Amino acid sequence: MTHTLTARRLITDIGTVEFPVLTITDGLIADISSDPQALAHETDTLTAAFFDIHTHGAMNHDVMHVTPAELGAVQRFLATHGVAHYLPTTVTAPVDTTLRALEALANAIDSPTAENEATPIGIHLEGPFLSHAKRGVHPIADLQPPSIELFDRFQTAAHGHIKLVTIAPEPNAAKPSSGPLAPGPGPSAATDLIAHATSQGVRVSLGHSNATAAETLPAIAAGASSATHTFNAMRSMDHREPGILGTVLTDDRLFAELICDGVHVAPAMVRLWLRAKGLDRAILVTDAMSAAGMPPGPYTLAGQPVTVTNDRAVLTNAPETLAGSILTMDAAVANLQTFTAASLAEATRLATHNPAAMLGIPALTRLAPGSSANLNRFNATNQLTATYLRGTKLPTPKP
Repeated sequence: MTHTLTARRLITDIGTVEFPVLTITDGLIADISSDPQALAHETDTLTAAFFDIHTHGAMNHDVMHVTPAELGAVQRFLATHGVAHYLPTTVTAPVDTTLRALEALANAIDSPTAENEATPIGIHLEGPFLSHAKRGVHPIADLQPPSIELFDRFQTAAHGHIKLVTIAPEPNAAKPSSGPLAPGPGPSAATDLIAHATSQGVRVSLGHSNATAAETLPAIAAGASSATHTFNAMRSMDHREPGILGTVLTDDRLFAELICDGVHVAPAMVRLWLRAKGLDRAILVTDAMSAAGMPPGPYTLAGQPVTVTNDRAVLTNAPETLAGSILTMDAAVANLQTFTAASLAEATRLATHNPAAMLGIPALTRLAPGSSANLNRFNATNQLTATYLRGTKLPTPKP
């Protein structure tokens, strides 16, 4: 079946097409042309649909323990907020629990995705190789020291679908913060694991870390390519000890995630992050938990009670600790424009092409003849008004 989509402009990873006419055949872009005379009164903009590489769930479902039907509900929710592809993201848990979750998610990745659902294309393993000092909501009892053997067990259970893993790079990161830490930089189990994962084509993101700058640099040299929710669960930056945060912001080898909800990171710091990383290395993520799309109330994350209000999720017993977010990607893109005066083209790039580039799969979000027709439509005021997955228009997203 063939149909056309038109707009005032089409934003792609390599530039903008004015007055575009997209011919869609069987879910693929067959042709892109331009017709200024016929489309002179168009005001909408078409972009690639979003790619969220860090999300834990939605609609009261956590990807760590979902049935196929429940995961479908998560994926439909993501799609109505402009997401075409995503990485279901784990939370630190007992090893056996993680193995079961990885196998279930792998089975979903190996199965066809419904036309009105975002597609899981891999898994983000967040934990258990994290720092006790910066663990956030990750249960302390289930943290593990970096281990190639354990990572390989996880990857086997995941059918090879782990595409991204968060690791704290400092030596002895998994020891309690009150215990001894190895002095200074040098080879460690973390850098060994980073090199091993990278050799398998898995991208490594540095995060949940209390590392110094000197402890962070060997991890980058070993192959780390990104940073997990920049600013959050990271050693604070000091003018004499930049720490992992200062290194993330200034090292051009690293991409850097950010949760742009105005809660996790203040708008002024969002502007600092964008200036530091630039339009090619900054990545928007949601870090959404199961309460995304749900009303305020009690929920759980990693087995811990969470209280959700209108703008945030916090640990019930430690309300100063954020427990993921309730952010959607369309809201993150809108917030970035508000906080930084970024254009729609710049903001959507951070939610589409940059995460795909970081993972080494730029074709995933490319808009060109032969590409899958996964697109978002924005009106003249840059509000998301429609999403097309494989050329099929989805219901209008909820406000």
